[in-house]
Amino acid sequence: MQEKKIRIGAVSYLNTKPLLYGIKRSPLINDIELVEDHPASIAGMLLHDEIDAGLIPVAVIPELAYSRIISDYCIGSDGPVASVCMFSEVPVNRIQKVLLDYQSRTSAALLQILLKNYWHISPEIVDTRGEEYRHLIRDTTAGLVIGDRAFEQRQKSTYIYDLGEAWKDHTGLNFVFAAWVANKPLPEAFIKAFNEANAMGLSHIPEIIRENPYKLFDLQRYFKYHVNYLLDEKKSVGMEEFIFQLNQLNNQSPVLLAE
Repeated sequence: MQEKKIRIGAVSYLNTKPLLYGIKRSPLINDIELVEDHPASIAGMLLHDEIDAGLIPVAVIPELAYSRIISDYCIGSDGPVASVCMFSEVPVNRIQKVLLDYQSRTSAALLQILLKNYWHISPEIVDTRGEEYRHLIRDTTAGLVIGDRAFEQRQKSTYIYDLGEAWKDHTGLNFVFAAWVANKPLPEAFIKAFNEANAMGLSHIPEIIRENPYKLFDLQRYFKYHVNYLLDEKKSVGMEEFIFQLNQLNNQSPVLLAE
């Protein structure tokens, strides 16, 4: 056993259940301190060295003094992701204001890239700063909603603009919303065991679905067709393109990221 437990931050959404299933059932669980929260919070913990590694929005990686991706698994997509969407009551060309999801950083950045380069509109961008805001999605005000709350919003909004689908149409590339990133060197034996624990969960999807009954969306379809977990070469290329486009946009005007 390690002398000091490694602090790991994980996202508390349905899409992480397959990854956490293996981690929580691996002997590795005895060597880590596991904290679960929304993506922007986990990112803040990693930036402030409150954890040693976390499943963080990839938009945060350039902000880290040291970063290393420690797993072959991620939260990604190859087309529609279903749980990262802009919701509106009017068509996209009529949107005048967009509320950002305070739980997101990568999705907030991706949306601003797509608004400018894909939809070619310039609405007012509003940081919701940790406040509940979904009731304000009405008239010409749209809202970015991510995670499990996006499934709730899908039942309410007239127009649903899937960011994974829009990115694929815009670039032809896969997208990575979050990756396991360390902010310091970690033991290679730990990284190997951590990667194996991630993989284990993905082979138990039926059990995970049984343990997490959900009425708002078909989890079999979500885990199999919408979330793409393997951080392969296609995902890496998509991630590099996203960081490139984010830097380009930042050079023109600062991108607003949820805090």
